[in-house]
Amino acid sequence: MTNLFFAGEEPHTPAGLDLFDNVLCQLSVEMEEAVRIELAERVAGSAQAPRRLLSDLASDNIAVAAPILARSAGLSVEDQLRIAQTKGEAHLRALSQRQGVSAPVTDEIVKRGTDETLNVLLRNPSAALSRQAQETIVDRAQGNPALHEAVIDRHNLPIDLLNEMYFVVEARLRDQILEKNNSLSAADLEAALSVGRKTVAARDGALPGDYVEAETAIRAMKRRGQITPQALSGMLRGGETTRFLVALAELAGVDFHTARRILERKELDALAIICKAA
Repeated sequence: MTNLFFAGEEPHTPAGLDLFDNVLCQLSVEMEEAVRIELAERVAGSAQAPRRLLSDLASDNIAVAAPILARSAGLSVEDQLRIAQTKGEAHLRALSQRQGVSAPVTDEIVKRGTDETLNVLLRNPSAALSRQAQETIVDRAQGNPALHEAVIDRHNLPIDLLNEMYFVVEARLRDQILEKNNSLSAADLEAALSVGRKTVAARDGALPGDYVEAETAIRAMKRRGQITPQALSGMLRGGETTRFLVALAELAGVDFHTARRILERKELDALAIICKAA
């Protein structure tokens, strides 16, 4: 039946295609897995494959489903979305390799997939990723070094999200981030970093209650030239955390929330970098 379907050079009529679809779907239920695998390999590359058959094969065991999920242009977005919402990790990983996999499908993959699957998805340059999906990936990547390189190499990752990774990746990847920053105009870079600052501020929550008092005190100290390394360490040792963070942010040119996050997480490398910047 499969040979008959592929025989001839003329495309099938809608009625003929529907007939093949019904017959092959019925027959595939009775086939051994090895035969279904061969059938899936053949129809995955067909531009006019029976749609219901594709749907059935894509929902099968991963050995059968993989070529359909990864390569079949005839598999509908609806079927892809259904599989992304209901099937396991192996199916998600196969979907992640599709040419031009759409944003609704990748949203589900990001929501349900492991970091290993996200690595596959990130390395697919044709995969469409929504802003929300990219934010989720960056949040997860900050806690998993195995994702760092795939995130930094992602060709269209927004620059503000890229810079969120700066303080958590190794030196080699930091250099790549700086190279991408250098390729932007000053105005574009500032606009992107402004978005990042607002995102961090919103995620971080309200400013501490003594922020205004601390900011006033630091400005006065700055005018008198009193913000020294010794003064900074004295603030920290004396429990004047808000003053320390305001001063550090002012000297290093970072926002208050970024400085607070570095201190609270005890990220020594990141603290060293912004101290060097100051």
